[in-house]
Amino acid sequence: MGKAKTDEITPLQRKTLEAICRFVDAKGFPPTVKELSEIFEISPASAHDRINQLVRKGYLKREDGKSRGIAVARRPSEMAASLVSVPVVGMVAAGCPILAEANIIGQVLVESNVVRSGQHFALRAVGDSMVGAGINDGDLIIVRQQPIAEDGDIVVALLNNEATVKRLKIKDELIELVPENPEVRKIQIRPEDDLRVLGKVVAVRHKQGR
Repeated sequence: MGKAKTDEITPLQRKTLEAICRFVDAKGFPPTVKELSEIFEISPASAHDRINQLVRKGYLKREDGKSRGIAVARRPSEMAASLVSVPVVGMVAAGCPILAEANIIGQVLVESNVVRSGQHFALRAVGDSMVGAGINDGDLIIVRQQPIAEDGDIVVALLNNEATVKRLKIKDELIELVPENPEVRKIQIRPEDDLRVLGKVVAVRHKQGR
């Protein structure tokens, strides 16, 4: 009888699906048609056609009303990601270990290839200062715990005992915490400020229904 039609996938379609899965695993949301066309250096029309093929075969599904209107419906069995439980932290306070039992309010399952090394925690985003980076109010951000970060990293930091999620910008002696929203002002770190990096954001899990 052979395989069912929905299970058939060409090498090109597999390559496309793998790229979409890697994008989702790394960022927590799917690529746009434009981003997919840039990944493969093809036209948006060709990228759109590849997406349609995978939708017809049941590997992707449409999500109407969303700016990133596709989702991975299923992966071929050999591509299935193993899941790891990551603690969700309800609060971040100065002088208190992030993963202290009193701080942990739940768990979230994350693909193992996203949290390959180090300790990780999840934190609920509040506000719209990072919408340009795909982090919306209520989303869960997955964070690798680390005390240092590089220029351009999106970090969770304690600034004068208040937790914030921003993009870290370092130029010579100037350090800034920069939002991804033109309506929110960036924060320039002064010599007297107490800035501590708690970790680097490695993925985002969007609030259900987004």
